[in-house]
Amino acid sequence: MRMVIFGLTVTSSWGNGHATLWRGLIRALAPLGWRISFFERDTPYYAGARDLSHLDGGDVVLYPSWGEIAKIAEVAVRQADAVIVTSYCPDAIEASRLAQDGCRGLKVFYDLDTAVTLARMEQGNRPPYFGPEGLRDFDLVLSYTGGPALDALKTMLDARLVVPLYGHVDPERHRPAPSRGEFAGDVSYLGTYAEDRQAGVEKLLVAPAVQMPDRRFIIGGAQYPQDFPWSDNIFFVRHLPPADHPAFFCSSRLTLNVTREAMARNGWCPSGRLFEAAACGAAIISDDWPGLDSFLEPGNEILLAHSTDDVVAGLGLSDGELEVLRRRARERVLDEHTSAHRAAELDRILNGAAGARANERMKEAV
Repeated sequence: MRMVIFGLTVTSSWGNGHATLWRGLIRALAPLGWRISFFERDTPYYAGARDLSHLDGGDVVLYPSWGEIAKIAEVAVRQADAVIVTSYCPDAIEASRLAQDGCRGLKVFYDLDTAVTLARMEQGNRPPYFGPEGLRDFDLVLSYTGGPALDALKTMLDARLVVPLYGHVDPERHRPAPSRGEFAGDVSYLGTYAEDRQAGVEKLLVAPAVQMPDRRFIIGGAQYPQDFPWSDNIFFVRHLPPADHPAFFCSSRLTLNVTREAMARNGWCPSGRLFEAAACGAAIISDDWPGLDSFLEPGNEILLAHSTDDVVAGLGLSDGELEVLRRRARERVLDEHTSAHRAAELDRILNGAAGARANERMKEAV
């Protein structure tokens, strides 16, 4: 079976959460019989920070502009059993039109940024990755966010069939690793800077750092502004390639998860970083949001932080207590949230949607 994906990026994890997810998913889909081509516009933004040269389980088609790849894309789409267009793909509208016109198989939209999509729609600002028709022409819409967001995609964007496909982790890439001195700390936080989670970062990392000047805090990520409220005990690592994530997570007593405001408000949106940290055997403390307890059990597999004091209390736990937390979280993620689990889900979803589509066509023919 052939799958064609038009996405943001798979070759660079710099400043985005898409690439690592696609790498794990594509790698896990290949043994299920899928032959995959990932079309990515070759932008300077990602070209200067590539951390993948070979895509396990698939091929990458880098192109300078849509006009220069349109004919090749048309051939690939006509041969595909499924075409997936994603949020923030720079040529999503063109790719969607091509899929509608030429795909004999399933036409799928995967919104990896559902909370952002819905927030922009509520503000009357349609995202640039679909046209005025919304999502009505797709056979299937996959959503990175579950819960009420699924119905919102139907009512606001006319999606016909919406199914959640949550984040996941590739345990062969993310697993316990020896700690490294440059990443050592009491609390670590890995995430690209985002204005709408800055309040959470300040409450759950910056404020504890001020209260505990003898403790070491470390942030890994990209796009942090110069006016970020650094203190002498907050250290910064600019952009960590995925290969360094395990050592980063395993070098601190606690690792912090902070969710973007729109995602936290909608809930049901576990980040890939959350599962990565658990798979690496990190003790995680996270802000709270609806649905979190469906993925990891608070108090048993993950700590919740509603305030600065909760982070301080988390650091007060013994090494033995944190070790139990690490072990249970890792076991839960390996049992339910790996890339192989999501690939199997996606395979079932696609086969089910294809069967339903075939039945509809038979009824129409009668």
